[in-house]
Amino acid sequence: MIDLSLNYELTKKFIVKFIQEELKSNNFEHALIGISGGIDSALVAYLAVEALGKENVFGVLLPYKLSSKESIEDGLKVVKDLGIEHEVIEITDIADCYFEREKIQDKFRIGNFLARIRMSIIFDKAREFDSIVLGTSNKSEILLGYTTWYGDMAAGIYPIGDLYKTQVFGLSKYIGVPESILNKKPSADLWPGQTDEDEIGTPYSEIDQILYLYLEERKTKDEIMEMGFKKEHVENVLNRMFSTQFKRTLPPVCKISLRTFGHDFLYPHDVFK
Repeated sequence: MIDLSLNYELTKKFIVKFIQEELKSNNFEHALIGISGGIDSALVAYLAVEALGKENVFGVLLPYKLSSKESIEDGLKVVKDLGIEHEVIEITDIADCYFEREKIQDKFRIGNFLARIRMSIIFDKAREFDSIVLGTSNKSEILLGYTTWYGDMAAGIYPIGDLYKTQVFGLSKYIGVPESILNKKPSADLWPGQTDEDEIGTPYSEIDQILYLYLEERKTKDEIMEMGFKKEHVENVLNRMFSTQFKRTLPPVCKISLRTFGHDFLYPHDVFK
């Protein structure tokens, strides 16, 4: 097994500096985070407060009727511990109005719709507070496509987007995220009993190892399997990564003019300052 642990003090400093610099270059002073009660949003909230001060960070909790009691309690624990301004907005009536009208029972449609409703509210609240939205997706989720397109993937910046899930746990433990969040199984909390690893079909401890070996060390699929990883796990992880590339890129633009964004108009935003 490969040790994916980091120098967490240095990692924290890098992310804190990243948040500060990105807000400055985008002309924001405040940040807004959707607080789910999970480890990713908790970690981003703690890092944001260190970067910006608690007076410049806002949290929004968006429970649905199927949300677990523990998720709400843990989300409230985070905002209370950090002392940040927050708001709880129940989305059951908003979502059920549409589900009942369209007679939707497919749990995946329901889960995706909830994720997009939440992000719509988060961006509206960001406008109210003149804030940039901090994304809470991690590297493992982004690479697997285990995110909702234009739902939880929508954000202004991704502070932990280059941390594998196991590294998220390591950094969270280092900076003091509450034990109740550290010790529970990762879950999108989209329906009762749902867990990430059950839905993906491979534990994060193996997911991160496979992704690291393939991406960082440039191992082939066969080489990874020769190292002792199960064929079904390797194929599951890599197939998920390959099939969800569309989520990690801007939508393709049909090129008509001389200079087209995404093709040959590729300036970083800082160049216009």
